[in-house]
Amino acid sequence: MLLAAGLSFGFGQLFKWSQRRGCHAPTVVSTNYIAMAAILAGWHVWTGNDFAAPASLTVGGAMGLSFIVSMLVMTAALKRAPVAMVLTSSRLAVLIPVVVSMWLWGEALSPTQAVGIGLALVALALIASSRAPATAGAVGGATLLTGLLVFSTQGLGQICLRWVHYAGLDEQRLTVLMTCAATAGIVGGAVVLAQGYRPNGRDLRMGIGIGLFNLLALGTILAALSDLDGTLFFPVNGCLVVLLDGLFAHFWWRERLGQLGAFGVGLAALAMLLVL
Repeated sequence: MLLAAGLSFGFGQLFKWSQRRGCHAPTVVSTNYIAMAAILAGWHVWTGNDFAAPASLTVGGAMGLSFIVSMLVMTAALKRAPVAMVLTSSRLAVLIPVVVSMWLWGEALSPTQAVGIGLALVALALIASSRAPATAGAVGGATLLTGLLVFSTQGLGQICLRWVHYAGLDEQRLTVLMTCAATAGIVGGAVVLAQGYRPNGRDLRMGIGIGLFNLLALGTILAALSDLDGTLFFPVNGCLVVLLDGLFAHFWWRERLGQLGAFGVGLAALAMLLVL
């Protein structure tokens, strides 16, 4: 779980670096998935593994579609809504796979863990809000709907990650990832073409590099979820990633965390102890 959190944090930092260099976000994300799909397809050919296991196609296709839709929604939301609200909605989406893991798959949750998850949600909101101050103006119905869309689409992708284990696909997780990446890459590439954007070499190189890293990150997450309950993994992973992200942004990117964010970091540490 610690390795999965570290790799998830690294993926976010690489994507942020690509934005700082002026890369086109939809192109980088789409290329990242296409690179993943190509590598995994080559691995399947080399090892002679089955490409078309029905369950892996279903789960992987749903995962890929949820990933690319959540990315498109997030990108659009950051242009139209207060950044703090968008980031907070994204962070709080860890609640969705926790609830689904309990309701649909019968995973247990102790009272102490429930308190820890509650504190984790507060901590995630504090850190996200402190790092991205909201723009001026009242929050209207359209803005609230945008936040709900971000929350829902981000949570759906995490549900799909959990689904891999309960679909009995732990041993076929690379096939699932190949299908996921191919679906997300094709849909994302179609959106980029529809927008009339012409990718450049920098966008493509960045996307390929991030794709190599993302393959390792997602593979590690699925490996962790094959052994850990979602009620444990998602809140702890979410807290670790946001904690590392907040500290790295404060000390490396020179984005001040502030007193509210610092309090959120401490609360996140306490929440992880309770959940564990």
